[in-house]
Amino acid sequence: MHCLEVLKEEITVRTLRDVKIGEKATVVKLHGEGAVKRRIMDMGITKNTEVLVRKVAPLGDPIEINVRNYELSIRKADAEMIEVR
Repeated sequence: MHCLEVLKEEITVRTLRDVKIGEKATVVKLHGEGAVKRRIMDMGITKNTEVLVRKVAPLGDPIEINVRNYELSIRKADAEMIEVR
């Protein structure tokens, strides 16, 4: 039982920022608050939405994704608020 508790602590949250180019991910949760969270949701990024990372700028900002059949560029800071699996 003790080993399971240790494993749970080692599991880290994966965000959209961690997804590699060409990889798909599904949105699990949005961690922003207020206007930031609303803006992300208005762009079509909501729970259970599939997202494909198309490109990442040389310095990592912005990230180009496909979501709901359209292309979207988002900031690295916003991508870090989007938990995926």
